[in-house]
Amino acid sequence: MSVLSTTTTLFVDDQQRALEFYTTHFDYVVHQHVPMGDVAWITLVMPGVGPGFTLSLEPSDHEHVRALRASLVEEGIPFFSIGVADATAEVERLRGEGVTIVQEATELGPVVVAVIDDGVGNLVQVASMTEQSAG
Repeated sequence: MSVLSTTTTLFVDDQQRALEFYTTHFDYVVHQHVPMGDVAWITLVMPGVGPGFTLSLEPSDHEHVRALRASLVEEGIPFFSIGVADATAEVERLRGEGVTIVQEATELGPVVVAVIDDGVGNLVQVASMTEQSAG
């Protein structure tokens, strides 16, 4: 079997704010935006990557979804991870753009990780390989 695509569902408090956050701070682009009454089917992709990896922005109004997300945030656990070339530089760039940094960039063996707040109910890990493991 060969997997051709992956969709990650990200539950968000406000789809429009989430759309603005991920397209502004991480250069995701809209793949699909289909109005469905008070909500929409919104999927994002990274330029050059195409729809092989899709981020789906879903409303978080179900009680179990709200409970799960609240527990993750309370424990400081990121919902998903975004790989970047340099997590330390990325944290500084995001800080300059007003993004809340929850955990500063920290080297953990072969990776550098940081945690940010996306402003729509999720913690997100920003991660890169260290120079020693990348080379």
